[in-house]
Amino acid sequence: MEIHRNPTREVRIGAVTIGAGHPIAVQSMTATHTQNIDATVEQVNALHAAGADIVRIAVDSTKDAEALAEIRRQTQANLSVDLQENYRLAEKVAPHVDKIRYNPGHLYHHERDKPWQEKVRYLAQIAAEHDCAIRVGVNCGSVDPAKKEAFAAEDSIGPMLQSAWEHCEFLDGVGFSRYNVSLKDSDPQKVIEVNRRFAERRPDVPLHLGVTEAGLPPDGVIKTRIAFEQLISRGLGDTLRVSLTVPNARKIEEIAAGRQILADIAAGRVRSVVNFGLPTLNIISCPSCSRVENEAFIELAQDVKAMTEYARDYAITIAVMGCRVNGPGETDDADLGLWCGPNFVNLKRGSEELGAYPYDAILPRLKAELDRLIEAKQALA
Repeated sequence: MEIHRNPTREVRIGAVTIGAGHPIAVQSMTATHTQNIDATVEQVNALHAAGADIVRIAVDSTKDAEALAEIRRQTQANLSVDLQENYRLAEKVAPHVDKIRYNPGHLYHHERDKPWQEKVRYLAQIAAEHDCAIRVGVNCGSVDPAKKEAFAAEDSIGPMLQSAWEHCEFLDGVGFSRYNVSLKDSDPQKVIEVNRRFAERRPDVPLHLGVTEAGLPPDGVIKTRIAFEQLISRGLGDTLRVSLTVPNARKIEEIAAGRQILADIAAGRVRSVVNFGLPTLNIISCPSCSRVENEAFIELAQDVKAMTEYARDYAITIAVMGCRVNGPGETDDADLGLWCGPNFVNLKRGSEELGAYPYDAILPRLKAELDRLIEAKQALA
């Protein structure tokens, strides 16, 4: 299949360049705790050996930043850093990485009275000083709160687009053009729509593609394939990640899945899926990363999938999130949501908090809520 790529600008990230017709880069993210240097180095190098063009590492504290310096010395991989909620760590990590990723919605967690423009100007300055690219990472569950207020509650795409366009314009205005953008959702159809609309206005900006919280394989690969096939076949996408809920030892499966999808699209082996909104159970779960405070989260996601098999014919969405950073917000749109802490799992019905339960007690409680939803649907049928 001959694909005419979108004419984006060129952005260098360490030894790899994206955009401007360069091959689509495949990346992943570590799931180890960043301060566990040996484990993180091992995973970075395993991903690099598996063909990862870029490996992202989360940094959430000064100790994480200190560990990153040693990790950098022990790997040749192109490294991206995820600043999480603390943008001020940029100057500590920039000397050791090739790209800085920030989320516009997370700029409000520190120094709330300081305008976001000041914070982004600082990030652009740090990136320029240390030869780093930037990714503006817009996520459905953590959108700039000011943008959400300006749109109807049912419009989840509008705030994402407005935030992304605004940050692009600001970075252009301060003379920083070495950036790309990601717009992610757990719904493949929304990923397709939001990226398509973004590129209509900003065809020059390279796009990082991903379906966030795609979940367990094979479902997570299928959801991601749906979005990638439709976007890449339109010429959109310059780098990508397949986000899967898998144990640490299997993180390289993300790279294999991404490469396979690209190979299939190039060979014309695609599935033209028009509508993912099938009337069936939909389980979304985030990819394990260093923010996960209890690795039992992965087993829990697998158990939820097995336990809910009896409800497969009902259009109900269950979200299983692994951390306190994205979990609370990114479960709001699910019918039932679980977000995991070190010792307890928080259960939600939509945006309503239902309580926190030990890991060994959450499944029966989840089943009770699921049964109530099924009964309500049956009553309306």
